[in-house]
Amino acid sequence: MFPGSSDLKKREALARQKKPTHVTSYGVRFATDMPVLKPRVRRALADEVYELNETRAALAVVKPGERVVELGAGLGYMSSVIARNCRPSAVHAFEANPDLIPCIRRVHAENDLSDVRVHHALLGEVAGEAPFYIRRNFVASSLSPEPSQGVVRVERVPVLPARETIRDLAPDVLICDIEGAELRVLPLLDLSGLRAAIVELHPQIIGHRGVGAIFDLFHGAGLIYHAKRSCAKVVSFVRPA
Repeated sequence: MFPGSSDLKKREALARQKKPTHVTSYGVRFATDMPVLKPRVRRALADEVYELNETRAALAVVKPGERVVELGAGLGYMSSVIARNCRPSAVHAFEANPDLIPCIRRVHAENDLSDVRVHHALLGEVAGEAPFYIRRNFVASSLSPEPSQGVVRVERVPVLPARETIRDLAPDVLICDIEGAELRVLPLLDLSGLRAAIVELHPQIIGHRGVGAIFDLFHGAGLIYHAKRSCAKVVSFVRPA
């Protein structure tokens, strides 16, 4: 044994003992052994700044007893924060990345969030399948085949008919963060039943005209831009009382 190796092993063991098993954000616990919880994500969760603009909007917009549909569930953060803090009657979280589904379900289970249902699917014009491009950085995984963004593999993902799915779930609030696919998916939805919507826009993908088209879409459905609940690329729309 090399000199000092015993002390090194003791220090390593002590460091492992000190490493927290969970990090908590807005009352939701996330296990630190999940591969998607990189150090930067763990710090953001612990400091309650992860997806900060979207979080502030959701906590202010979603009302008790409402039904929520989330497109782009990620690691299960937003659906869990809403379920824990807003007392909705139901949350339906859609995620296309198969690698994230076990993570989302684990977060919901470990926080006893039985009112959240996870759907491994995309929304499209008709039922079927579509290619989904998995990237090293899970938040960049999307429907776009852009090769410069580190695609590691392509998965065939179930597609549900968008209009019928939203009609059947009848959400009061729609939350959408789907990495530029908002311009493809949102026009397929019947937005007339929504009280509010929160959308993270991706102008670097959809362009300024695409951003304008999203605003026109919601305004045409009778929802107006809510400046107080919007910040940077996260925009909120509400139906006037």
